[in-house]
Amino acid sequence: MNMNEAIPDLNFFTVVDWIALYWFILCWIGYTSFANYRLNRSTNLAQSLTELRGLWMKSMIQRDMRIPDTTSLGILQRTVTFFASTTIFILAGLLAVLGASDKAVKLAQAIPFVAEHSQSAWEMKVLFMVFIFIYAFFKFSWSVRQYNFALVMFGAAPEQNSTDTDDYVLCSNELLTSANKSFNYGLRAYTFSMAAITWFVHPILFIATTAWVVGVLYRREFYSRTLAAMQSAIRILKKQD
Repeated sequence: MNMNEAIPDLNFFTVVDWIALYWFILCWIGYTSFANYRLNRSTNLAQSLTELRGLWMKSMIQRDMRIPDTTSLGILQRTVTFFASTTIFILAGLLAVLGASDKAVKLAQAIPFVAEHSQSAWEMKVLFMVFIFIYAFFKFSWSVRQYNFALVMFGAAPEQNSTDTDDYVLCSNELLTSANKSFNYGLRAYTFSMAAITWFVHPILFIATTAWVVGVLYRREFYSRTLAAMQSAIRILKKQD
């Protein structure tokens, strides 16, 4: 047996493909690290939502009827469950495409503006998409479990005249913050997967789209109108206290 035949060919990507892949990973990890660093150092969506949840918990403690609060939390949980279920269908579709990669490559080559792919390169790109959605599924499923735990904590909420309400609010808010953080990581994977799709068209487009996605995420989390509205609501609620 020829030794050269026994060693698999790992040159399935071009140099530009490798650069695009490294750029994508750098942007994803870099932006996540940047957002976590700025979490408590500047006004952003995550920090504002945490503050609003704390005000929500305080209001819930003061109410005798807490069914609307539990219902609201259940709606949040169902939203995350929807994304987790959708991710399973996406993974099934990607695996189906992987099983018919030879036909998919021929179909892609018929499109004039799509860069040429070897079958190995196409399969590796599909596997990369599979990895992204597996990561998203684990984040969504963990978020669902944490929302389940939060429902139990809502049911065990102390009475209004209890002396431990502040500690309860803090613990509940920490759990909900963790659940929302996992959900946010899953959504971020979805957003970056939209950039990864363009890799099938051309690696240069992949690089440009990845940079654009980072810009969109940064604007939404730190300079969006939604953030301004949440900050206004926080100021109003604090005045009422």
